[in-house]
Amino acid sequence: MRTSQREAGFTLLELLVVIVILGLLIGLVAPAVLRQLGHAKESIAAQSIARIGSVLDLYKLDVGDYPSTDDGLAALVAQPADVTSWSGPYIKSSAPPLDPWGHPYLYQQPSSRPGLDYDLCSMGSAGKPGAPGDPGLICNH
Repeated sequence: MRTSQREAGFTLLELLVVIVILGLLIGLVAPAVLRQLGHAKESIAAQSIARIGSVLDLYKLDVGDYPSTDDGLAALVAQPADVTSWSGPYIKSSAPPLDPWGHPYLYQQPSSRPGLDYDLCSMGSAGKPGAPGDPGLICNH
């Protein structure tokens, strides 16, 4: 039995309906997915800050104090000139770590906040530096 040419394919109207439905689905789902992606990066930044904090604690055990603001997180990778009891490198990377958006972490020792030894912050998605506690920054607690 042979099919007629009329039944062989999709009509233009059917294709347009499918394209419109796909467009609506993408328009509704994409913003929710992108929102979740943004929250995931914030969560990763907070976890990375906690992990780097643990590495800074190891550095303090070896050296006796946290790296200075001038030495920064580079002290975890290469021995600062004024430090004698350095047992690093403390991280596997050959460069100081970057946050999930590719920005360097902001590090300051001593902390500008009471009760903390140092400030370690990610600039977040905006990439704008600021003081710990500023909106958009993700900092240690």
